[in-house]
Amino acid sequence: AITVDELIPFIDWSPFFHTWELRGRYPAIFDDPVVGKQARELFDDAQELLKRIRAEKLLTARGVFAFWPAKAKSDDVEVYTDDTCTERLATFHFLRQQMKKPSGQFNHCLTDFIAPDSVDYLGGFAVTAGIGADELAAKFAADHDDYNAILTKALADRLAEAFAEFLHREVRVAWGFGREEKLSQDELLREKYRGIRPAAGYPASPDHTEKRTLFDLLDAEKNTSIELTESFAMHPGASVSGLYFSHPDSKYFGVGKIGDDQVRDYAARKNVTVKYVEKWLSPNLDY
Repeated sequence: AITVDELIPFIDWSPFFHTWELRGRYPAIFDDPVVGKQARELFDDAQELLKRIRAEKLLTARGVFAFWPAKAKSDDVEVYTDDTCTERLATFHFLRQQMKKPSGQFNHCLTDFIAPDSVDYLGGFAVTAGIGADELAAKFAADHDDYNAILTKALADRLAEAFAEFLHREVRVAWGFGREEKLSQDELLREKYRGIRPAAGYPASPDHTEKRTLFDLLDAEKNTSIELTESFAMHPGASVSGLYFSHPDSKYFGVGKIGDDQVRDYAARKNVTVKYVEKWLSPNLDY
């Protein structure tokens, strides 16, 4: 178990202000001649609510992570029960960029960061800091205090992201290469470390349905109380899940637009219909 107190040092406050459409980086935003005063008041209110959340234990954080032996197979990654790679546990399906690029640059796919021929490892995680957030927000709303209701959800979101950052640091240490890491808090928040943690539904892996595979492998519902809705959204909303890649060259990217040839290939790999893929990847279709 992890406490809210342990997560607070890992909060990236900059996106917190964006909830109120206040643009700027923390803490420089406090000196902004236009929004600085408002940002400071908002931050102070958040600290007061955070103090209450900590004292009364109003939010609960839960998380789970795992590593699996893995191999890249075309644009999929297969994960196995052990290092012999004889018994396959599951397959993660990915998409490759199809845009035209300058000479010398290639189209990325997340499988590029997993070894195809030797045993590699893929990690996965699911965390939440939102257990109790809906109930607390509902209490504020019932008292006609919409401001603190919104503040509650914004803080829960920040704590969930902080949990993801905290756990990724622990994972890098467990992996081995994170032991020598000497990063400042700012460097951590700017992701100056080795490895990435892309999430299903985001630009590098835009298919939300891949969350089901991850949740089944982690037994995430039981271990974290996070549930997947019919649309593969996570509940509580203040939850984060994704995969860990440790390759030193791994980086975030956007798949962008894809053609019907890749859609057909992807549908075949996932053993679903083309129509099903088109439904979930409609923003990425180039036809």
